[in-house]
Amino acid sequence: MWVEENNALCKEFTFANFQQAFGFMSQVAIAAEVMNHHPWWSNVWNTVHFRLNTHDAGDIVTEKDHALAAKIDEIYNSYK
Repeated sequence: MWVEENNALCKEFTFANFQQAFGFMSQVAIAAEVMNHHPWWSNVWNTVHFRLNTHDAGDIVTEKDHALAAKIDEIYNSYK
């Protein structure tokens, strides 16, 4: 579940290993580029953390963030 905190949508995703996490990140990168909305994220081994907000709107959560969050969830669900 995405949580809104400090003007950002936040969520953590866990995978079986680094290779899966990196594959997920690659798919998200392509989707983010198509949407022209790029996340702040970090990766340590099998875990990927996201913070989404819209810089052009003053670093607040907008519909662009919710749309990207839904796409990220869709990509993640393909790994289950």
